[in-house]
Amino acid sequence: MIGIFGGTFDPPHLGHLILASFALDGLDLGEVRWVVTPRSPLKPAAAISPPEVRARMVLTAIEAEPRFRLSRVDLDRPGPHFAADTLEKLAEAEPGTAFVYLLGSDSLEDLPRWKDPSRLLDRCAALGVMRRPGAEPDLGRLERLVPGLSTKVRFFLAPLVAISGHEIRARAAAGGGIRYLVPDSVLEIIRAESLYAGSPAE
Repeated sequence: MIGIFGGTFDPPHLGHLILASFALDGLDLGEVRWVVTPRSPLKPAAAISPPEVRARMVLTAIEAEPRFRLSRVDLDRPGPHFAADTLEKLAEAEPGTAFVYLLGSDSLEDLPRWKDPSRLLDRCAALGVMRRPGAEPDLGRLERLVPGLSTKVRFFLAPLVAISGHEIRARAAAGGGIRYLVPDSVLEIIRAESLYAGSPAE
C-alpha cells in the first residue's frame, strides 16, 4: 500500500517527517508519496511560496528516507486541486495500486465539507488517520454524513509535535530562528530564496 500525504508544505518541517515516518510503520505502507499542492482550495487568497520552490524543499527534506517520494500529480496539472481528483489521477496512472490517504483526526472531522468526499473514499483503499489528543472523531456522525467512511478509517499513533508551517513563517518573518524546526537542507533553501523574511505574520 502507498500512503498519500498531501499539503502545501510551506515549508516541510520536522512534524511532517515524523507523521509520515510513523504512518509507514503504523499502517504497514510500502512508501509515502508527498503530494505538493500548488494552492489549497480552502485558502485561495493566502500568500504562499512558489510551488517549485516548495517541491525542492520537500525533495531535500525526504532524501534520507528511500520510502518517501515526491509526487508531481498536482504540480503538473491545472488547479483547483481537490483530494478526490488527485487520487483519481493516481489511480488512472497506477491501476490496481492501493492508496491510503493520510490525514489528522481533526481533518477527518472536516471531511464532509471537502469536495466529493464519497468519490475520495471510492478512490482510496483506506484513510490513514493520525490520532490527535483532544480531537477524537465522531465516527457515527461522520458515517451519517458520508456513508462508508467508518469502514475506511485506519488509525495510527504518532507523537504530538506542535510545529506548524504558519508558526514557522511567522517566526521567520519576525526575525526569529527556525533551526531545529525544519531540516538543515530546507533551512538553506529558505535562506537562499529569502522566503518568509518580512512576510506578514497572518
